[in-house]
Amino acid sequence: MLTQAQETIIADTAPVVAEHLNAITAHFYPLMFERYPEVKPLFNQAHQADGGQPRALAGSVLAYVQLRQDPARARHVLESVVNKHVSLNIQPDQYPIVGECLMAAIGDVLGDAVTPEVADAWGALYQELADLLIELEGQRYRAFAAAPGGWRGERRFRIACTRQESAVIRSFVLEPEDGQAVADFQPGQFIGVRLMIDGTPVYRHYSLSASPNGRSYRISIKREAQGQVSRHFHDNLDVGDVIELLPPAGDLTLPEEGQDPIMLLSGGVGQTPMLSLLRQALQQGRRVTYLHAARDQAQHAFGDELQACRRDYPQQLEVVTLYEQADEYPAQAPSGRVTRALLAEHLPSGNPRCYFVGPQGFMVAVNQHLAALGVPESHRHFEHFGPARALEAA
Repeated sequence: MLTQAQETIIADTAPVVAEHLNAITAHFYPLMFERYPEVKPLFNQAHQADGGQPRALAGSVLAYVQLRQDPARARHVLESVVNKHVSLNIQPDQYPIVGECLMAAIGDVLGDAVTPEVADAWGALYQELADLLIELEGQRYRAFAAAPGGWRGERRFRIACTRQESAVIRSFVLEPEDGQAVADFQPGQFIGVRLMIDGTPVYRHYSLSASPNGRSYRISIKREAQGQVSRHFHDNLDVGDVIELLPPAGDLTLPEEGQDPIMLLSGGVGQTPMLSLLRQALQQGRRVTYLHAARDQAQHAFGDELQACRRDYPQQLEVVTLYEQADEYPAQAPSGRVTRALLAEHLPSGNPRCYFVGPQGFMVAVNQHLAALGVPESHRHFEHFGPARALEAA
């Protein structure tokens, strides 16, 4: 617990730290990778290069400073951090590394303004945050390990089969090498993946694209031209190859109770978490509208699965497909981008809950349109495949 003197110092210096926080976090990561190269594989270097990861860290630190006097809200805001950490198997002994390098970065950027008293106060604040994250993550690790089919740390899975879903998306069905059961997950969640590429471990997380079945998991990966791991999956991995999985995580999930209608909106590979959410909502008896925007028909995946859902639930499900580039597209598929008018036309009546995932520009537009159409923030649910970013502006 911080002393009263430390609380005063944090309050007095928070505006200065906030003003320079982007510079601090941008300096922090190279410093940490230089001092502790063993942690570098935990971070997607593409998100380092485009500044996404430093911005996400800065946002988390600011959010905690602002909300720490309200523990319940602070825990809620930190859920996205906990989810990503669980999918990477972050452990308590890694937090001192971050603390040391973050404090060094603060000192390097702010210089003489960081007196010993200021350093002690911010060090105590970081430790408070670290202790909270360690507690929350420990609870999740223990609960998953105790669940039927659960485990702790990495578990080896073999690729049982693959399927090309579109010109750019391939699915991989993963079964445990030990032949035992696998734990269920909540539809909409993602799972951590650890694999070796050229002798170096790399970590990623991918949405679980099929409903829980107790036997296997399915991930569906878009081949990105510059994506180290996605290209490795598409170009080098096949049936029989082994990768390691970490516990499922994520909070893009349906509420356990209620019959609010559901609107699912996805752009591109944002389809992947929607498939299990769709099945779950239909099985709960909810009305569902699913709007998907693809670049063109060749990149539109999972058409057969959507047709099966429409056949099984004809009275509950409406499917709308939108092609951005549509020189040749089915007559029923409109061309262009998601507009407010299109959402207004298909938004279910009756206080719908809306879930959306896709490229940043897509999510910004959808969020703004839904807000303008009167969908409250509490009913707008979204998830970033990479580091979290604000949706208020493109």
